[in-house]
Amino acid sequence: MNEMRRRDELREVCITPDYTEMAAGSALICCGRTRVLCTASVQDGVPPFLKGTGKGWLTAEYAMLPGSTPQRKARDGVKKDGRSVEIQRLIGRSLRAACDLTRLGERTIYIDCDVLQADGGTRTASITGGFAALCLAAHRLIESGAIQDSPIVKQVAAVSVGGGDGGCTLDLAYTQDSRAEVDMNVVMTRDAKGNLGYVEVQGTGEHGSYSRAQLDELLSLGEKGATELMRMQLDALGDRAGVICKKPRLVLASNNFGKLRELKAILGEIYDVRSMRELGINADVEENGETFEENALIKARALMELTGCATLADDSGLCVDALNGRPGVHSARYCGVHGDDEANNQLLLKELERVDEANRTAHYGCAIALCRPGREPVVAYGACAGRILREYRGEGGFGYDPLFYSDDLGMTFAEADPEVKNGISHRRRAIQELLARLEAEA
Repeated sequence: MNEMRRRDELREVCITPDYTEMAAGSALICCGRTRVLCTASVQDGVPPFLKGTGKGWLTAEYAMLPGSTPQRKARDGVKKDGRSVEIQRLIGRSLRAACDLTRLGERTIYIDCDVLQADGGTRTASITGGFAALCLAAHRLIESGAIQDSPIVKQVAAVSVGGGDGGCTLDLAYTQDSRAEVDMNVVMTRDAKGNLGYVEVQGTGEHGSYSRAQLDELLSLGEKGATELMRMQLDALGDRAGVICKKPRLVLASNNFGKLRELKAILGEIYDVRSMRELGINADVEENGETFEENALIKARALMELTGCATLADDSGLCVDALNGRPGVHSARYCGVHGDDEANNQLLLKELERVDEANRTAHYGCAIALCRPGREPVVAYGACAGRILREYRGEGGFGYDPLFYSDDLGMTFAEADPEVKNGISHRRRAIQELLARLEAEA
């Protein structure tokens, strides 16, 4: 321990992972002379208020063992003392702020923090060490196949700061804490992009008030200490730190390479996008919905039940106003045979033969459904307006593209460059709407 440390220097910190063998995750954290054993245990089932939701839960318990202080501390009985209850609630809140518990399924993670030796900062050490134990438990769950995606979407660490007229100090030992005019605990998160945030700031003027300048200095010290502790967490976890901010898997209900490439480019920063083929899935889902939205949901839900992770499905087609929205969901099999583009086009021309130019309006429509365990589905719709010509124009595209004259492009989809077409397509617009919906959720 460095007793002559600078005011902005942490006490000597050591995080030892896998300190015990029985729990799903464990870590011993030493901050100066403070030592806390943190374990993470996983059990099936959730509290009554979460049953049937598909969501998991995380809770914490905190205790100071009898020999953790110079004067023996009595063990907590059935009713814990108020301080222990306050601290374990803080630990639970802090670690839940780092998690997306919908990825856990209906399981509960218990974080137990037992203070072996106390010399100040036990609650902040419990949060920092508890996070390491949580990461180890998440890694074990993924390795065993119990869950597909890591529930840990942010990193979290906590540190104490305090001081008085003599200046502010980082990571107070007990003798410093007991004399401090200001006592503060700072709990911070860091996301996948490196952005820092606060979960909680507990600041008290022990013998009076403190100024805005002191508050700013204390917060700056807290941020410095928390980021250093985050680096130590990563060092201690090694490769298993990969569970932090790991992109969730998204399975596309299609093996179409073009579709897969497009969605990887658009959603790749958020999800690890995979095709059904890449995961060895060969499922044929009956699309018996009456709308594009219904069919997309049917496919996405069925695939989510098979994989246990997020899934994306789409359904699209041509809707002609003069035909009351037909071909619609039957676009690929309008003539009665699936995928016969020429027969479909000829039938469309025949049905519109007596329809004048003003009434040949139509649009390509696309519905995209995103299903995620423990969450409500998100469905987005995109449309591209135009009209149906009387003869083919263009050699590119597929399906009804040679007959569909796009209002946006001033040409048929079959005449358009594929990149230009994809930039204004109904699928691209549905994806943009989906992204906007996801951004609104954040």
